[in-house]
Amino acid sequence: MVAPLPLQAATLNGSELSLWWGLPFAFILLSIALCPLLMSSIWHHHFGKITAGWTLLFLLPFSIHYGWSASIHTVVHALLAEYVPFILLLLALYTISGGIDIQGHFKGTPATNTAIIAMGTLLASLMGTTGAAMLLIRPLLKANQHRQHRVHVVVFFIFLVANIGGGLTPLGDPPLFLGFLKGVSFLWTVEHMLLPVLISSTFLLVLFYGIDRYFAAQEQPRSAAPDPTKLNICIKGKRNILLLLGAVGAVLLSGLWQSTVQFHILDNHIGLPALTRDVLLLAFTLLSLWITPSAIRQSNAFNWAPIQEVGKLFLGIFITISPVIAMLQAGENGHFHALIESVHNPDGSPINALYFWMSGLLSAFLDNAPTYLVFFNLAGGDANILMEEIPQTLLAISMGSVFMGALSYIGNAPNFMVKSIAEQQDVAMPSFFAYMLWSFGLLAPLFLVHTLIFFIW
Repeated sequence: MVAPLPLQAATLNGSELSLWWGLPFAFILLSIALCPLLMSSIWHHHFGKITAGWTLLFLLPFSIHYGWSASIHTVVHALLAEYVPFILLLLALYTISGGIDIQGHFKGTPATNTAIIAMGTLLASLMGTTGAAMLLIRPLLKANQHRQHRVHVVVFFIFLVANIGGGLTPLGDPPLFLGFLKGVSFLWTVEHMLLPVLISSTFLLVLFYGIDRYFAAQEQPRSAAPDPTKLNICIKGKRNILLLLGAVGAVLLSGLWQSTVQFHILDNHIGLPALTRDVLLLAFTLLSLWITPSAIRQSNAFNWAPIQEVGKLFLGIFITISPVIAMLQAGENGHFHALIESVHNPDGSPINALYFWMSGLLSAFLDNAPTYLVFFNLAGGDANILMEEIPQTLLAISMGSVFMGALSYIGNAPNFMVKSIAEQQDVAMPSFFAYMLWSFGLLAPLFLVHTLIFFIW
C-alpha cells in the first residue's frame, strides 16, 4: 500500500547483464552510508549532486553500450512505473500528515512512548506503514522534546510502525498487497501472519519499554517536562484525517479496480487505475495545502527538507537499481542464479528457512515488492498451490519481505522519511551502518527465533 506495484523492466534483459552494472547502485548506498560520516558538510549541501553523479556513471556507459534509446526507455520506465507513484504517495502522506497537529500536555514516559508505538503498529496494518508512520512520528517526537535520549525511540518506531506492523493484512505493506492481487486471500494473510506479527510486536514492545525505562532513569532535567496527569489532547487539522483516508483509499482502488484502458509512453503501459490514483494523490496534496492553516504546519515544524532529501536520493536509487532488479527477475538465467538455486533442495522443493532469509535480506536493500514477486514466482507463482500445498513457503516470503525491511534505512519507504523528520527535530539519528548495528543486533536474534519456530521445528 505504501509503494508502487512493480512492473517488469521494459528494456532490460537481466540474463544479458553483468554484475558490473550494479556498481553505481552500490556506490549510492555506500555514499548514503559513509559520506555523512566522512564529509558531513559536503554531503549535507551536495547529496543531490553526488547521487546524480553515480546515476550518470550508470547511464553514460549504459547508453554507449546499449544505445541512447535503451537508456531513455530505462529512465522513463523507472520514472513512470516506480518513482512517480512512489514519490507522489510519500508527498501526499507527508503533506497531509503535516497538517494534523496532535497537541496535548502528555509526557514521553516509557509507558506513553510504548502506547504510541503500539498504536502505530496496529494502525500500520489498517492504513499502511507509511500512513501510520507519517501520522504518529511528529506527536511522538513532541512528547519526547524534553528527553536527552531519543534515538532509541525513533529506531523502535521504525522497526514496528514503519515495518513489522504492516505485516498483518495486505493493506499494510506493498509485498502483501501484491500477493493479494496475485490471488492470496485477505484472510490467509491475516490468519498466517497474525502469530509472527504478534510475537515480533510483543517482544519488541517489551524490549523497548525496558530500554526506555533505563534511559529515562539516566535523564537529567533539561527543560520543563509536561505533567503526565494532564493530557488534554487536542487534534487540529481534522479535515486532513479524511484526506489521509482518501489517499489510502486511492491506493487500494488502484489495486482492485480492473480496467482495460491504458496509456502508452515509450513501451510503458500506464493503466487508468494507476493514473487515477496518482491524480487523486496529487489532488489530496494540493487540497491539504489549501485547507490547512499555516499555524498548524508551523506547530508541527513542517518543512520540505525531508521530502526533498528522499526525492533526490531515491530518484538515483530507482534508476540505478534497474539492472539489479532485472538480473533478479532473470532467475536462473541471470548472474544471481547461484543465490536463486540455493533456496531449493536437489529435488526442487523449497528450503523455507532460506526463502525467509534471502527474500528478507534482499528486501532490506532493494525494493521489497519486486523481491517478493521474484520469490513468489520461484516458488511456483500459483497462489492457490502456495496457500494450500506449501503455505510455509508463502509465509517465509511474506515474513522476510515485510519484517526485514527494518534492517536498513532504505528497506522500506517510510524508514528514510522517519529518519529525516527526526533529524529535523534535532534527534541525532545513527548513520547508515550505525543504524544497522541497532537493527541487526536487536532484530537478527528475533528473526533466528522465527526461523526455528516457523521453518525448522
